[in-house]
Amino acid sequence: MRVMCVARHPFLTEHLCRYFDDLGAETVPCVGMDQAMTLVTTSDLDAVICDYDLLAATPLASWESDPLRSGIPLIAVSLTRHPGDAHLLDTNGVAGFLYLPTLEREDAQRLLSAVRLRRGRVNQQNVLPWPGPTLSAHPR
Repeated sequence: MRVMCVARHPFLTEHLCRYFDDLGAETVPCVGMDQAMTLVTTSDLDAVICDYDLLAATPLASWESDPLRSGIPLIAVSLTRHPGDAHLLDTNGVAGFLYLPTLEREDAQRLLSAVRLRRGRVNQQNVLPWPGPTLSAHPR
């Protein structure tokens, strides 16, 4: 799974990349929404994970109206805002919200799996072999 991690500062971007790399995602670091708007059109991404405070300060109309960008789930993350404080979910089409201080590894992996399935991607390591129907399976 390929995920872009966007934040206001390189330190926070690196922190997000390390966190999601540890969960098995291939991360692309990005500082600021201007750079994200450009990189998202040149990268094959499954999701964009973005600092909530950066999203709250950025008009997302150009993201939502672009056919390519709007098809990539945008997940807000925060180190300071609790889930009840997340107002972007209702107004800007943000696909999910993660509060990092209480985030459990399993919850983050479940969200990444749901995003991957929504995007029509399958983790090839978990695919069961399917030989197809056999003659013995269909008696005549």
